[in-house]
Amino acid sequence: MLVDSHCHLDFPDYAGKVDEVMARARAAGVGVCVSIGTELGRFAGVRAVAEKFPDVWCSVGVHPHEAQKELLEDEAVLIAQAAHPKVVAVGETGLDYYYEHSPKPQQQVNFRFHIAAARTTGLPVIVHSRDADDDTIDILRDEMGKGAFTGLIHCFTGTQKLADAALELGLYISVSGIATFKNSTALRDVIKSVPLDRLLVETDAPYLPPMPHRGKRCDPSMVALTSNLLAELRGERDDDVRAWTTRNACLLFRLELPPEWAAAKPKATQW
Repeated sequence: MLVDSHCHLDFPDYAGKVDEVMARARAAGVGVCVSIGTELGRFAGVRAVAEKFPDVWCSVGVHPHEAQKELLEDEAVLIAQAAHPKVVAVGETGLDYYYEHSPKPQQQVNFRFHIAAARTTGLPVIVHSRDADDDTIDILRDEMGKGAFTGLIHCFTGTQKLADAALELGLYISVSGIATFKNSTALRDVIKSVPLDRLLVETDAPYLPPMPHRGKRCDPSMVALTSNLLAELRGERDDDVRAWTTRNACLLFRLELPPEWAAAKPKATQW
């Protein structure tokens, strides 16, 4: 009854260990993992992991850090790769002005082409936004004016302003292990304002392990700790948060809701 909506199972951290990682995830109640593409040059490896495991899906995209190295001329290559049956999203893409490993204009160009690909394919766009709230909002609003698309702000660490804008545009918000950190009080306040039917959970594994595992390598199994934090933070039942975030992920990524999950309707709130 859990979906890790954002992890990186193709990364070297898991070389030769993905079978073990997935076994731990299943034992922790994680029924689906979405393994995220960050470079077109590495997408074959992302796709291969998804093809190997029936409970792993993937996305195709260029991380904002890689925009200079893989600057897109249009959205065609994304659309072509997204035709694979295991691809359920476009990205991750977006803006990262904290590190600015690629120039801002190139990040913005790639961001817009990813949105165009999402609009054409009907797949959600996975948005990375760090220290770039205003430009992220401006681009999302401008692109939504050109035609509707779906998506989510992944690993949300932004302001109330970004959360409100994302919700207004119909996007989802994904919560990572950062929300469990002691210095994340302001972030938790924002998360409490997000309706339960617009929340997803993720690990961003191998990064950002939730407390009490901070400093270790993160695994998809640890998404359960973030889900538990959400339930405590919002005063909801653990099972309700799991059922809602699973439902939301299946709707967003257009995955069939397993019958046993569909039957587990939350009692505190209604679908």
